[in-house]
Amino acid sequence: MTFSLVARCTETGMFGVAISSSSPAVAARCSYARAGVGAVASQNVTDPTLGPMALDLMERGLSAPEAVAVVQTRGRFIEYRQVLAVDRNGRTAIHSGPNALGIWAEARAENVAAGGNLLADRGVPQAIVEGFLASAGHLGDRLIAAMRAGLAAGGEAGPVHSAGLKIVDKVSWPVADLRCDWTDACPVEAVAAAWGIYKPQLDAYVQRALDPRAAPSYGVPGDE
Repeated sequence: MTFSLVARCTETGMFGVAISSSSPAVAARCSYARAGVGAVASQNVTDPTLGPMALDLMERGLSAPEAVAVVQTRGRFIEYRQVLAVDRNGRTAIHSGPNALGIWAEARAENVAAGGNLLADRGVPQAIVEGFLASAGHLGDRLIAAMRAGLAAGGEAGPVHSAGLKIVDKVSWPVADLRCDWTDACPVEAVAAAWGIYKPQLDAYVQRALDPRAAPSYGVPGDE
């Protein structure tokens, strides 16, 4: 019911997750990222404990493959789960249990891993990886390009209704966490539209959190 990718920007060290599904609010249950550590997608009959588990393991120094190997031994009903991970060195790993739903597949390269279930075509994750590797610019732009490549390759077997984009950088909170929790239109394009609005303001929101005295004007009455 889901296709996604986790990725690392080699230039900035940012991590990101992009995801879409026929289920509602997929990003609320399946997307995890931690600045300086990595990014994880936990999907397919979702166990939301697996994302934080994998990030905790990578924060303690395990590589993405090592962390996913531990998740495979500690996770409950792991045969139903898909877990994608990328670490601070760009190493990637994927677990896809044999009970993943429908047509499922995975693909990965350095700095990017993609996977999905109930897919229209087994080539969707590979298209997502290739879309990411062929793209340039801000990590958010590249995540959107990769998801659009997955849609162009067939995406999910049925209509998708929710999507999300999460990016972490040097601070302890996500610098972008955009979601479309339900739509009968294309949720990936809804998130892409939100990203287009949010991207020019991203740095200003971070600066306002760190030191509002040095932040740009709010542009509201009474602001000086």
